[in-house]
Amino acid sequence: MARYNFRETEAKWQAEWARRGSFTATEDPGRPKYYVLEMFPYPSGRLHVGHVRNYAIGDVVARYRRAKGFNVLHPMGWDAFGLPAENAAIANKVHPADWTFENIRVMREQLKLIGLSYDWDREVATCTPDYYRHEQRMFLDFLKAGLAYRKESWVNWDPVENTVLANEQVIEGRGWRSGALVEKRQLTQWFLRITEYADELIDALKGLDRWPERVRLMQENWIGRSVGATVRFPFEGRADSLEVFTTRPDTLFGASFCAISPDHPLADEAGAGNAELAEFIAECRRMGTSEEAIETAEKRGMDTGLRVVHPLDPSIVLPVYVANFVLMDYGTGAIFGCPAHDQRDLDFARKYGLAVKPVLWPEGSGVLTDEAYAGLPESERAAFDRAPEQDGRLHVSVTAYSDTDGGTYGYDLGSLTDGRSLSVSKAKDIAIAAVEERGAGEATVRYRLRDWGVSRQRYWGCPIPIIHCDSCGMVPVPEDQLPVELPRDVSFDRPGNPLDHHPTWKHVACPTCGGKATRETDTFDTFFESSWYFARFCSPHAEEGLDGAAVDYWMPVDQYIGGIEHAVLHLLYSRFFTRALRHCGYLGVDEPFAGLMTQGMVVHETYRAPDGTWLYPEEVELQGDAAVRLSDGAAVERGRLEKMSKSKKNVVGLEHVVESYGADTARLLLLSDSPPERDLEWTDAGIEGAWRYANRLWRLVDDGLAALPPAGAPKPDRFSQPAQALRSKVHKTIQGVDEDLENFRLNRAVARIRELTNAIGEFTPAGDGDGWAYREALEASVLLIGPIMPHLAEELWQALGHAAPVSESPWPAFDPALTVDDTVTVAIQVNGKLRTTLALPRDVARDIAERTALDDPSVQRALDGSTVRKVIVVPNRVVNLVV
Repeated sequence: MARYNFRETEAKWQAEWARRGSFTATEDPGRPKYYVLEMFPYPSGRLHVGHVRNYAIGDVVARYRRAKGFNVLHPMGWDAFGLPAENAAIANKVHPADWTFENIRVMREQLKLIGLSYDWDREVATCTPDYYRHEQRMFLDFLKAGLAYRKESWVNWDPVENTVLANEQVIEGRGWRSGALVEKRQLTQWFLRITEYADELIDALKGLDRWPERVRLMQENWIGRSVGATVRFPFEGRADSLEVFTTRPDTLFGASFCAISPDHPLADEAGAGNAELAEFIAECRRMGTSEEAIETAEKRGMDTGLRVVHPLDPSIVLPVYVANFVLMDYGTGAIFGCPAHDQRDLDFARKYGLAVKPVLWPEGSGVLTDEAYAGLPESERAAFDRAPEQDGRLHVSVTAYSDTDGGTYGYDLGSLTDGRSLSVSKAKDIAIAAVEERGAGEATVRYRLRDWGVSRQRYWGCPIPIIHCDSCGMVPVPEDQLPVELPRDVSFDRPGNPLDHHPTWKHVACPTCGGKATRETDTFDTFFESSWYFARFCSPHAEEGLDGAAVDYWMPVDQYIGGIEHAVLHLLYSRFFTRALRHCGYLGVDEPFAGLMTQGMVVHETYRAPDGTWLYPEEVELQGDAAVRLSDGAAVERGRLEKMSKSKKNVVGLEHVVESYGADTARLLLLSDSPPERDLEWTDAGIEGAWRYANRLWRLVDDGLAALPPAGAPKPDRFSQPAQALRSKVHKTIQGVDEDLENFRLNRAVARIRELTNAIGEFTPAGDGDGWAYREALEASVLLIGPIMPHLAEELWQALGHAAPVSESPWPAFDPALTVDDTVTVAIQVNGKLRTTLALPRDVARDIAERTALDDPSVQRALDGSTVRKVIVVPNRVVNLVV
């Protein structure tokens, strides 16, 4: 019994939990609910230990909350549509469904290996018709409500995966999965009106106080609410205007050019008769689409030949350029350039010889004419080029004057020279009033956020339930014909979407007129499925998809756990989707996730062979700072710590670890070596140390059984001093672990438990009440470690004589009286400098604290006969003698 038999124990308790239905959840209005959920995985293959960390964190939360008396829902499912399955089908000559379901089978068994407390009866896979038929109905309801629509637009096109990507799926100008440089194309696409909820989505972030601040900031920045003005610049020789959105209408008189995006309709119009311009536009569209790519690229443009008139001064005429730094996705796809106060515009103006007209000056500086500004040395001109808004004053833009009381401002459009300066904020108000009075614009709020394009040109996704009829137009598939299922017999031997060239599937009769029609061959973006799965878990077998009573009981998710990489993509879409479902009467909550925890990565060294190929850790032997390949002794290059990645082979297989050390040992290392929000380094030394602790805990209980009174024995009237000290340690530990688990300080919780078990190991029962205190300490240790090492805890709890398992036992309570120390350590200072520390009774009287401090020899030496003029006492912390 000296060595813990983890193989036998883990198999035993996993079978017992399943037999008892320990983690099956049902609605119980008489109990407080707690819904804990980890972001569900994509079934891409075998798991390694890096995948498991967030599931282990979630399992601790679920087991802890269950022990605290909550009715816990802790489900698991599979985000099962997506391009990797389609790519695997092409590469391996296997159907995407077969590849997906085989991966699900393997990963389900792997997750069960580590003893996660999932309610497997609620398992869902988003690629099954039973799941996606409900989202097809949701889409049709969105269409009826005006939240879904179809239009032609410029899109991000991944040339490798041959599909559209949302802006959020373009990372540094490349496809988020393929890594290919993204191109711009114009396609007819389906969209969801996420912009309808822009204000609500941004304002509601303030109430998500259990979300990480950086995630809330990332979402706020992505939505990007901007307050400014829409300004119309009339074209010369045309009846229309160029519409520009600006957040700085105060600098309108600094404009020296306008520029439009290469994707602006005017760009194609201007390029139609200009081959050089057309080629420039095509070149711009081939450029990377990320903000970084655009910011770092050389600022280039080409004159369209069009000219616009300044909206506030008809004597000013500005050229219109197509520029590679103007995005159609933001604002109106057109800008006015103010080179004197924007570095990008200044670079552009200097390149093309355009005027630089300063209108802002730093506080305290004089007004410069254009000529004086142009003559400044470069080092001095920079102060004017980038005058900070809060420090700058407006001298040229609109002429300001005050009424006789000096209380209101007006404007005089007939002058460009101002006798007095304005603050920027006041100048903005005046400029907006000026354009509004002239009918040249209006105050406007715009957003960086764009409607969510949900069309994807691929097979392995949810079919969009629309039929196209030449006579009737777009016709929704009738509800009684849902789901529209994917055909099984598809071919991937041609580029593009297999549904497009399927011989029969897309050809149907129009539900309205009965004539010949075709199905929509685009499928949904996979974020469509993951934007409502958390609600489906509430009633996974309900015929109507979302059972109202179940959803009302369980939603929102109380604790959501996943990677920071989903801060914008998945989390923002889910927040919008929840509101859309609320609008259509599916559920009653606004936010899907009340609490969010973003876990760090599991990292490992990388190893590279002499030929440059990556090696798995098990192929390498470490020899001090060096490493060699086991097969032939060749020197191996040791790389930096990186996120575990199959591509670089720096992964540790989950099954290998469980087979060698057990699930609980792996869980302990994943939960104890680093705060959960930070990265964790996986090392051989770390897993060996966790294994040693598992055995030490096993022996601690096994060796102590003979000294224990029976389980449930009455509490003694008296305890020896060592027993009382041990009991104090136990109750302080319970209190501390409670606080740690409430605040996701899992590594600190483990450290406290280890300190407690160390104290138990040093305790030898001999006096009054020692056996009872010994049992209390062992039982508390087992219950506290239960959420972290559940199999070992169950076995030890049974050995301690308990019939009910840990998974059905309440969390230990602490006695507040035993968590308070009788004495405290107080710092004794002389003139603020520490001289000694003293152990004093807690809440000791002030005069006793002063007298004890004065009598201390170290203090007497420091005083050296000086007179104490003042004594400052901070109760239980500091006594400071001032001389």
